[in-house]
Amino acid sequence: MSFVKQYRCTLCNQTYDSQKPLLTCPDCGEKGILDIEYDYQALKKFVDLNYFKNQDEYSMWRYAPLLPIEIKHIGQMLKIGWTPLYRANRLEKSLGLHELYVKDEGLNPSASLKDRASGVAVLKALELGYHTVSCSSTGNAASSLACHAAHMGLKSVIFVPKRAPIGKLNQLLIYGSNVISVDGDYKDTFQLSKVAIDHYGWYNRNAAINPILVEGKKTVALEIAEQLKFMPTDWVCVSVGDGCTIASVYKGFYDLFQLGLIDKIPQLLGVQSTGCSPFVDADMTASPLKEAEENTIADSISVGIPRNPIKAQQAVLNSKGAWIAVTDEHILKSMKKLGSKEGIFGEPAGVTALAGLEEALKTGIIKPNESVTVIMTGNGLKDPLNAQKAVKAPVILKPKLEDLERYMKEKGDKRHA
Repeated sequence: MSFVKQYRCTLCNQTYDSQKPLLTCPDCGEKGILDIEYDYQALKKFVDLNYFKNQDEYSMWRYAPLLPIEIKHIGQMLKIGWTPLYRANRLEKSLGLHELYVKDEGLNPSASLKDRASGVAVLKALELGYHTVSCSSTGNAASSLACHAAHMGLKSVIFVPKRAPIGKLNQLLIYGSNVISVDGDYKDTFQLSKVAIDHYGWYNRNAAINPILVEGKKTVALEIAEQLKFMPTDWVCVSVGDGCTIASVYKGFYDLFQLGLIDKIPQLLGVQSTGCSPFVDADMTASPLKEAEENTIADSISVGIPRNPIKAQQAVLNSKGAWIAVTDEHILKSMKKLGSKEGIFGEPAGVTALAGLEEALKTGIIKPNESVTVIMTGNGLKDPLNAQKAVKAPVILKPKLEDLERYMKEKGDKRHA
């Protein structure tokens, strides 16, 4: 049973029949990103606290009534979602923060939050009779799509910029995807994928274009709320590239608020790298979004021309949140800090939200007495080369106990200096 009511264009506000196979607004073109609206009154009769108490499906598919997909193939899918929400006791103490949680999305099948979007994309492609799925990506969307397409017997054609990290490229190739490495930046990569998808008639998984992908990603917010007994934290910190993820997080909390399951929508902190920060730049100057350089180690959020700007900006505005940018150096320090204090290994884009939290505490955007959830979006093993930059190389010793004793003594002296 579908509870989808209609599509609504985020530009012109025109509504469209949800049964039509639309990706963007027919009147506004590619910039007319669509939003999927639900019949919340009908949903309230079906999705309440008892619904969740009686659910034994511990994956993102427990939220199927809040997704625009048929459930026919769900039982064959890999397990996506219901990732751990850890209380970060040691980290919150070091930050001087009242309450801190980390949502570890690196434990999804392809090791990132993007599995949530790719999962619904693959199901929708099967539902519509496609045999090939495609997208452009800096890495995580690509590897997640290749993963789930392979499991469900679909072919995938993936376009990545030549700077894509080796860990993610290896994933794509292992999953059997047809990988096109584009000699250009993400803008060039996206444009080629768009032309190719139209030309060959493949299913389009590009996140900012396809409105159902927000719906898949929003399940991370549904989980956070449920794991906190429907009492979400004051703030949720999100790394931002094209804007789809932060828009999705807002949509998940908005759905629960409309259903009366939570009494507030958390404030959202959108975090970018100073090496690629079009949203932050636009916010600081109170001007329209402009193309930015793509010059950051956080490849997953290195998007100079965000394709989902309106939803992302509305998410921060409507949640009374904020935008902030952090340096790559700060991001590397956050990788080490999250790993050494909480045992969670995040890739650069995955820990950018944590660096943003630290900066927001310094500037007073977030107060020490507030509660915060940081969404850690991807596993550090996806980008081993940048992980090396965050740590010092191990010492090399001769296989002699006296050498080890000397080293341990020196190390101890340095710690107490």
